[in-house]
Amino acid sequence: MSWTDERVELLKKMWGEGQSASQIAKELGGVTRNAVIGKVHRLGLSNRTTPNKADAKPKAEPKAKPTPKPKVAVKPAPAPEPKPEPKTEPAVPQKPAMSAARRAIIPAGQPLPPQPSANEISPEALAKVNEVEKTAKKLSLMELTEHTCKWPVGDPATDEFWFCGLNVQAGKPYCEAHVGVAFQPMSSRRDRKR
Repeated sequence: MSWTDERVELLKKMWGEGQSASQIAKELGGVTRNAVIGKVHRLGLSNRTTPNKADAKPKAEPKAKPTPKPKVAVKPAPAPEPKPEPKTEPAVPQKPAMSAARRAIIPAGQPLPPQPSANEISPEALAKVNEVEKTAKKLSLMELTEHTCKWPVGDPATDEFWFCGLNVQAGKPYCEAHVGVAFQPMSSRRDRKR
C-alpha cells in the first residue's frame, strides 16, 4: 500500500476531526494502526487534543475566578532539640557465619572490633604481612594500577589510610603476602567451620 495524495488528505481530514488511528486505518483499508501513527508523525500532525463528547456541547460562559484568600505566613515548627548521642562501645565480635551486612556499623574514627578472620589466619602469614607492610609503597587510590597490590591498610576515614602498592601476584589483585591472607585453601576453611 502506498500513501497517495488522496489517502494522505483523508488521513489529515480524519485526524483533524479527532478520529483514532484505528478508525482511520479501518477507513483507509490495507493499512495498520501503526502505519497511520507513523504517517501522522512524519506529517507533523501529532499535536492535537482528542475531543471529548462533553466538548461537542456548546461551552457555558466561564465562571468568574474566585478571589484568592490572603496567604497566612506559616511559621516553621521549631526544630527538636538534639538528643545526646549515647556513648558507643566497641561492637562485640559476631560469629563468622553472620554476613558482613548484618554486623554492627562502626562510626568512622572508632577502633574496629577484632575481626574473626584475623584470629583464623596463620601466624606465619601475619608475620609475612607485617614485614611486607613495612616496605609497602603506601599508594593512594588514584595511584593504583593493574600491577600494584590493592590491599587496603588503615581506616579509610583517616589520613593514614593507604594501599600496599607492591607488585601483584599473577592473576590476583594483591601481592604475594596479601594473597596468602586473602585466598586460603578450601580445606583449611572447611576445617575451621567444624
